[in-house]
Amino acid sequence: MEKQTIHGLTPEEWMKRHPAIERITRAEEVVWLNPKYQSFNDDRASFPLSLEDIKDAAARFRRFQPLIATLFPETAEDDGLIESSMIQIPEMQSVLSNHYRVDLPGKLWVKADHELPIAGSIKARGGIYEVLKVAEHLALDHGLLEPSDDYSLLAGAKARALFQQYGVMVGSTGNLGLSIGIMSAKLGFNVDVHMSGDAKEWKKEKLRSLGAKVIEHKDDFSRAVTEGREAAREDPYVYFVDDEWSRDLFMGYAVAALRIKKQLENACIQVDEHHPLVVYLPCGIGGGPGGVTFGLKQVFGDAVHCFFAEPTESPAMFLGLMTGMHEKVSVGDFGLSNRTAADGLAVGRPSGVVGKMVEPMVSGMYTVRDDHLYQLLRQLKDAEDMYLEPSALAAFPGPYNLIGTSAGKEYLKQHGLNEEKLINATHLLWGTGGSMVPDDVKQADYQAALKK
Repeated sequence: MEKQTIHGLTPEEWMKRHPAIERITRAEEVVWLNPKYQSFNDDRASFPLSLEDIKDAAARFRRFQPLIATLFPETAEDDGLIESSMIQIPEMQSVLSNHYRVDLPGKLWVKADHELPIAGSIKARGGIYEVLKVAEHLALDHGLLEPSDDYSLLAGAKARALFQQYGVMVGSTGNLGLSIGIMSAKLGFNVDVHMSGDAKEWKKEKLRSLGAKVIEHKDDFSRAVTEGREAAREDPYVYFVDDEWSRDLFMGYAVAALRIKKQLENACIQVDEHHPLVVYLPCGIGGGPGGVTFGLKQVFGDAVHCFFAEPTESPAMFLGLMTGMHEKVSVGDFGLSNRTAADGLAVGRPSGVVGKMVEPMVSGMYTVRDDHLYQLLRQLKDAEDMYLEPSALAAFPGPYNLIGTSAGKEYLKQHGLNEEKLINATHLLWGTGGSMVPDDVKQADYQAALKK
């Protein structure tokens, strides 16, 4: 009988090329260093996007702040700014140091995107940005808006009548759908959200309550995106937010880097060769962590080190980067189920566009088991009275993987991150989502965590 092959190679041949694949296929926790990582200071000019593109996206966000403050009164105090705080978590740092039996030098912080206004997840950055850009384009084209206008006029009846003629569609495991659905519906667009079978029921109900149409698919995220893309292609009045290929989503996420720079400065935290910033980002299809990484590299260069985290059953970006096959490879090719409690990361196939863009920027990747995520959920709640949804907790083992595993120690050695520099390090865990989770679901998650 002919041997099974994956893109022309047998599983054994893939494992010979990349030994970590053997453990990945057993759904074990793995830490991997990216051999294609390059100095960003040397490679900056080779990328198709730049710091100027990020500043342009930031300027668009600023133009829309009066509208956001009008539509979402909870943002009025911050003048319509969609931003989250940085929170130091010393108690959790102590708990984790005891748990992993290794002291973490430096300070441990959470970037609290789980508390972002409007949508309560990192997707509020990219998803809302793309919807706003679509609205701006339509309003300018139809003579309802001039760039110098106060954008709050888009909350008026004329703008709403225009937007009601158009639809916005997206494929999502949940959080992107929420950000697109909330913003689009508030402006007046008709909204269709194609959701994978593993999306949480409360997210579907939330979208329906906003007036969005939810189309459910039994298959995984990739099928939801494909079906949504095909449906939108048939209607010129429907705009499809493409999580696999969207430059606008990417740029919305990248704006976070400019905000982080300001927050670090306000907190009197230096970032340079002797004061490294190490960032740990949960990864699904790759747009959110990819955009953030691209932005951080533009701002901080080689002083920032970015690691991506994925569930053991859904290491899509991991396999894409490791094999160099990007979107051509899926977790199913290697016998993994793509079923995980981290629903926001339940992606079987990575974005090829994002993977190729950030391939030289990502320091490494690691995987996390579901039971480990629940353990972290309990520890964080007990130590800091903070709730993050399971997918966001994938970031938390990162610092301890860096200083407590052979792969992590090798990275420190390769990049001259000695003890003195590590004492000055800022470790930033990206809290990708959680504040919109209903209280009963939060309680159920905590009770489940107690049993792990």
